[in-house]
Amino acid sequence: MVKKTWYKNFLIFFTAASILCSCKNIDLFEKNINIPNLSWKSDFVAEGKFDVKDTASLYNIFIVFRHTDAYQYNNIWLNVNLQPVGDSLITQKINLPLGSDAQGWEGVGMDDIWEVRKLIAQIPLKRSVYNFKIMQIMRNNPLLNIMSVGLRIVKVN
Repeated sequence: MVKKTWYKNFLIFFTAASILCSCKNIDLFEKNINIPNLSWKSDFVAEGKFDVKDTASLYNIFIVFRHTDAYQYNNIWLNVNLQPVGDSLITQKINLPLGSDAQGWEGVGMDDIWEVRKLIAQIPLKRSVYNFKIMQIMRNNPLLNIMSVGLRIVKVN
């Protein structure tokens, strides 16, 4: 009977501790936009919006890029636009390396799918709703074997 009581108390304590620890607010935003038919045409704009409330912190901004093993380049050129509502547009042209012939693909792979998260900026953000747009600016149109592209915003602690 003592063993059952100890086990029951341990289980209650563990469950309560798990619930309390899981209630922490994670300062993270991620939005990935699927590319139709794995074929990114230059006129297709991946876009979304996110809300910033804490202006005292820095934020890491990542590009999230998912492609298949059949993607034929080691990089991708992107135009990334970020605009707070009612404010000026911030545009950045990015050459995003994805791998090399010697070392293979960067990022995390499963079978023939690869995901890369690249830090592109660490900046303070104003209190606002931000609109973002990501466009591919490679010479080939359309770019084949691209699954999705997106933005990940993480508050620096």
